[in-house]
Amino acid sequence: MILFPAIDLKNGQCVRLEQGDMARATVFNLDPAAQAESFVTQGFEYLHVVDLDGAFAGKPVNAQAVEGMLKTIKIPVQLGGGIRDLATVEAWLGKGISRVIIGTAAVRDPELVKAAAKKFPGRVAVGLDARDGKVAVEGWAETSQVTVLEIAQRFEDAGVAAIIFTDIARDGLLKGLNLDATIALADAISIPVIASGGLASIEDVKAMLTPRAKKLAGAIAGRALYDGRLDPAAALTLIRNAPPRS
Repeated sequence: MILFPAIDLKNGQCVRLEQGDMARATVFNLDPAAQAESFVTQGFEYLHVVDLDGAFAGKPVNAQAVEGMLKTIKIPVQLGGGIRDLATVEAWLGKGISRVIIGTAAVRDPELVKAAAKKFPGRVAVGLDARDGKVAVEGWAETSQVTVLEIAQRFEDAGVAAIIFTDIARDGLLKGLNLDATIALADAISIPVIASGGLASIEDVKAMLTPRAKKLAGAIAGRALYDGRLDPAAALTLIRNAPPRS
């Protein structure tokens, strides 16, 4: 089980939003590269980054900040936000991103995901962000009419590395992960699922390590890390020492 610390980029700064609302952004660090380095020092082994401006613009906007992080740290980075075509996928992977996350385009252009996953096996993830079970797109500004499961099933045999499932209603509010919905999704598909949105405390990490969550590949932690509700050392020790979730 991988615990991913999250860096969300807005105007070149490291921020956290509440429920995906750009007007409800808290700036936590003016220097994303320094924040990334801090997560490495804390012992994290994989970083989750989102270009928030890119998600709205439909193309990379915070490339300079991302490239600064890649120069600073050596752990793998997965990146989402504004990745809508194969050229952007190729460009990011070429710059050293380990895994790209395709969100809006996974709903609008499933063939892009299939082509990218075929060309770059194991390096393409799909980000599915749900509001009341329906997938939201364009930086969560719009809600589609399709369910998370319907989209996820489209990619069953495409070679997608992971589905990152976010419950928008909980994101940034520290209400706890929506494990019931996340586990239900993981149980219905063969693609590994990563939980996101609302991780609030060590209790969420403990819940991820129970047998019923055995199909979950990881969880993303944001605000809880920034405001000190989740102790990185305690969380990472718990994960390292956990018995197999059989």
